[in-house]
Order: sequence, then C-alpha cells, then structure tokens
Amino acid sequence: HLGSVIAYFTSAKFLLYLGHALSTWGDRMWHFAVSVFLVELYGNSLLLTAVYGLVVAGSVLLLGALIGDWVDKNSRLKVAQTSLVVQNSSVILCGVILMIIFLFKTQLLTLYHGWLLTLCYILVITIANIANLASTATAITIQRDWIVVVAGEDRSKLADMNATIRRIDQLTNILAPMAVGQIMTFGSPMIGCGFISGWNLMSMCVEYLLLWKVYQKTPTLAHKSAKVEASELKQLNVKKESDMKPAEGVQLIIEKDVTAFEPQQEKEVGCAARIAEPFITFRDGWVAYYNQPVFLAGMGLAFLYMTVLGFDCITTGYAYTQGLSGSVLSLLMGASAVTGIMGTVAFTWLRRKCGLIRTGLISGVAQFACLILCAISVFMPGSPMDLTVSPFADISARLFENEPLPTIASPEHEMIFATGMPNLLNGSITPANSDPEMSPEPVPLISVSLLFAGVIAARVGLWSFDLTVTQLLQENVIESERGIINGVQNSMNYLLDLLHFIMVILAPNPEAFGLLVLISVSFVAMGHIMYFRFAQKSLGKQLFVCHTPDPKAAHDSSPPGNTSTV
Repeated sequence: HLGSVIAYFTSAKFLLYLGHALSTWGDRMWHFAVSVFLVELYGNSLLLTAVYGLVVAGSVLLLGALIGDWVDKNSRLKVAQTSLVVQNSSVILCGVILMIIFLFKTQLLTLYHGWLLTLCYILVITIANIANLASTATAITIQRDWIVVVAGEDRSKLADMNATIRRIDQLTNILAPMAVGQIMTFGSPMIGCGFISGWNLMSMCVEYLLLWKVYQKTPTLAHKSAKVEASELKQLNVKKESDMKPAEGVQLIIEKDVTAFEPQQEKEVGCAARIAEPFITFRDGWVAYYNQPVFLAGMGLAFLYMTVLGFDCITTGYAYTQGLSGSVLSLLMGASAVTGIMGTVAFTWLRRKCGLIRTGLISGVAQFACLILCAISVFMPGSPMDLTVSPFADISARLFENEPLPTIASPEHEMIFATGMPNLLNGSITPANSDPEMSPEPVPLISVSLLFAGVIAARVGLWSFDLTVTQLLQENVIESERGIINGVQNSMNYLLDLLHFIMVILAPNPEAFGLLVLISVSFVAMGHIMYFRFAQKSLGKQLFVCHTPDPKAAHDSSPPGNTSTV
C-alpha cells in the first residue's frame, strides 16, 4: 500500500495536478488584486471593470488562433516553459506596479491632475493582458494536449483527470482570493501585492521543475505528430485547388504547411508575405474550426460566456449596489464553489452511465432549469429593473456637475481593498448609490435571493457541460491541430465574453441589470440548442437511449457520420 501511495505521488498525473494547482493559485490571487484595484479606481460603477474585460477579451479574440498555431508548431516542453515564464513574470511585474501605486497613492492623485495614475492603470492593463495571453497558451498546451497524452488511450482516465483539474480550479477560485484578502486585511494592500509577486516567483521555479519531471516521465510527450506526411503531399498536389472540399478541418492548415517541404530558396518570402502570414493563420484557423465535427458543441459552450449570471466582477458589483454585505457575498461564492465541484462529480458519474454526449444534454437541461429562477427574479419584489432610467444618467451627472470620481484615498474604500468586498455595516440592505441620510426603506430580498439561488444551482450543470465539451474537443480533434482549434475555441469564448462586457457598458446601471439577465438566459438557451443539434447529428435515433457504454468502445463521442462507433 505504501508503495502504491508513493507511486501515485510521483506519477506524471499527480505532478501535473500539482503544477496546475500552483499556477492557478497564483493566477487567482493576481486576478483578485487587479479586480480590487479597478473597484478602487471607479467606485460604485461597473463601467471601468467592463472596459478592462473588453480589452482582455478583445486580445484573446484576435490572437487566439495565432497562439494556438504557435503551440502546434513548437515542441511541447518549449511551449509550456515559455508560456509559464512569460505569465509569471508579467504577474510579478503587475504586482510591483500595484505596490508602487499603494505606496504613493496620495502623490499619484495630485501629480499631473491624476494623469500619472491613469498611466499606471494603462500599464497594469497592458501587463495583465500579456499575462492573460500567456495563460491562454498554458491552458491550451497543458489542459488540451499534455493531459490527453498523459492519459493515453484510456478515455475514462482522461475524464477523471479533466474533472480533477476543474475541481482544483473551483477550490482555488474561492480559497486564493480569501487568502490574499486576509493578508490585505491584517497587513495592507501593499503587503498583499508583495506576497502575490513573491508567490509567483517561487511558484514559477517549482512549476518549471514539475513540467520537466512530467516530460521525463511521459516519453510520448517528446513525440509530436506532424501536420502532414510527405506521401500525402503528393496526393494533395495532384488535385486541383477548386476540387478540394474542406470536409476535414485539417486541410486548410495542410495547405500552408506544404511550403515546409519545398526547396530552401522558395522559403524566402517578401515583407508583404510575412505581414500577411498572421492574417492567413487567423483565417485558416477559423475555417478549420468551422469544419470540425464538434463545431456545434464548441459554439454551444461559447454561447454560455454571453452571460452576467456568474460570480464575476459584474454580478458581484450588482450585489454591491443591492446592498449585500461582504460576509453574505463570501458565503455565496463558497456555495458556488461547492456546486461547481458537485458538477465535476456529476460529470464523471453521468458519463459512465449515459455516455459523453448524453451527459452534455442532461447537464444543459439542468443548467437552463436553474437559470429560470434568475429570469423570474427580474419580476419579483426588490428588483431594481426600470428601463425608463437612462443608462448614462449617473455618468452625465458626474461630467456636467463636476462631481469628483471616487479616489483611492478615502478610508471607506480602504476597506474594499482590505476585504475585496463592499463594507456595508451590519449587512443592512441599503442600495449603495442611495443617500444614507434619507433612510430609505429596506430593499426586499426576494429578487436578489432568487437570482443568486439560480446562479449557484446552475453551476452544477454548467461545469458538467463544460467538461463534456472539453473532452469532446480532446477526443475528436487530431493531435496536430489541438493548439489552433483550441485557440480558436478560446477566441470564440472570449468573443461572446466581449459581447457580454459591451452589453454591460451600454447598460451599466442597476436598473438595467434585469434586462441583462433575460438576455443572458436567452443566450444560454441558444447554446444548448446548438449542442442538442450536434447530439442529434451524432447519435441519431439513439439520442434518448441511455445505457452504460462498453468501456472498450469509443463510447458516443465519435464525430458525426462515423456511426460504426456509436
């Protein structure tokens, strides 16, 4: 027994988990610090937070395919180590800049009418962007490629590894911000950022070593299949370009790799061709993604990103305007982590009982049923929805009445930095944008309670569905295309995420949040309809026949048209 325990803790699988846990923990602490920084800069409005999300989402949208292509073209170890170093170095630098802002915040507010503080903010966004792009490359190579190679041909092992990775994500999502929040509370924001920078420096060294150990323990990681064989190129050259149907996603990518086998002198390309190459890669990646057999499943997952119904900065900001206390919000976030972990457990159980594709269907129905509560909450007592209020009324008032924007110098905002949550006395349910001296009547809790009940319960179905689509992509995308296809999938996710931030920018006031909730529920419904269509194409008449799959078979995750494995 002792030998098996030691064997597990020294296995490539466990070392991969450990590296992912360290990476995610540092990443979440850094993300929390940046979020708190944005809350401090703009106070009660969601506008600046949405702009930050817009910039990050736009970057991945434009560069996702290029990042994926870079992952495909380079060795696994080089990609993993490079993205690791860039990501952690960016986080360390970001933490140092935040420390400077905390240390000299009073001077920064007065120098050059606050423009120096704005410059620091732009710098933080830029570095955060670089860190996020490196994080995207890390996620593609480790979670979409390395994990598949480590699992080998065992799809049950792959499902268990995927679920474990998601459980680590869920735990770090809640524990990391709590840990750094305590450091900020009992120390100071500057100490918190210093701790984050120090953690990432230490973590980077340990993760680098863990990656090397996993690489050594899994010899197959050293072998990366080429995109095309020389024998296949001869057959491709016989065909005319007009006769080539892009039935398989790999064909268009093959076309641009043909030059690798041409004489050296033909490789010399002009400046215009070099400039055009990223755009060609971008186009080819999206076309290849469209031609994937799991295209509709991927689109279904992407549509779930067009939502305000998650525990991100937008929903937390809305809860703040509704007067929820910091303690209540932290409890709600803890509950969401628990239901998320329940979703990963449900995924592994459902997959064994009903197969992979049907698991996605069941998860989708469960998620949508829970989100109906959110739609109902919009019309319940306590809901601030009032579409007659102008979305930009608050901004206009500040501009034309010369009302000063919130600064990071007020003691009231110091508490937001220390806890990461609004400091509302005794959990009193008083809207944050109201005047305390007017003593308004308490806001009924029915609406906000239904909203968060729906959001928390829906996470069981959400994470089970996410794992389903993740494994479908892992199993049905060929090895040589994993990088670029998953890069485009990330771009699709961020495209819908970007639309969600634009939606908030257009309607940032709490009175319009109810409309955003209804739009979000509609997009989730559309995403699951797309997945249903994919499942219908894949399984046909056997769609609703739930049975225990043969463990030796390929289950029901084979591409449409390949009916022999269904």
